[in-house]
Amino acid sequence: MAANAFLDFLKARRTFYALNKELTVTPARVEEIVKEALQHVPSSFNSQSNRVVVLFGAEHNKFWDITTETLKAIVPAESWESTSNRMAMFKGAAGSVLFFEDQTVVEGMQAKFAIYADRFPVWSTQSSGMLQHTLWVALEAEGLGANLQHYNPLVDAKVAETWKLPATWKLNAQLVFGGRAAGAGDKVFGPVEEKFKSFGA
Repeated sequence: MAANAFLDFLKARRTFYALNKELTVTPARVEEIVKEALQHVPSSFNSQSNRVVVLFGAEHNKFWDITTETLKAIVPAESWESTSNRMAMFKGAAGSVLFFEDQTVVEGMQAKFAIYADRFPVWSTQSSGMLQHTLWVALEAEGLGANLQHYNPLVDAKVAETWKLPATWKLNAQLVFGGRAAGAGDKVFGPVEEKFKSFGA
């Protein structure tokens, strides 16, 4: 039965788009959760290629201003209103977690284990995905809401410049978090029988 408590947190995880700047925990607690997850999420060959930047308050707003400006230059005028509203929704949250993969680590593993060279970028992305999901679940367990976005690589260069990040940090995803301003939509599931097989039990 011990796994049930863990699975309950997974079941409770939702995508909350309507967020506000009211945090249910302190920024220090968010940072603690992020650092614990960053240290303990697995990676292939213990390569530890994950990197994270957490943005609160004005720094969070700055990220979404950068994203808005970047998109405005490429989104057709007739589509801009909906895009602008979406950006305002994300900016209305309390913070963002930016997920990166350090390409120096990935390339170092490729050089060290040449037989697996083509797999290390894939494995690094898998580890990043585990970290994203872990933090999403953990922040929601603390009473926050969150949604996962992907505005990379459009904003990569400006993000690196703005926060003086190493050029080898490749942006992978952005987890927007904050207080829950409204509920989440219902989850819809396909039949488990179409997705699951078991042999030898």
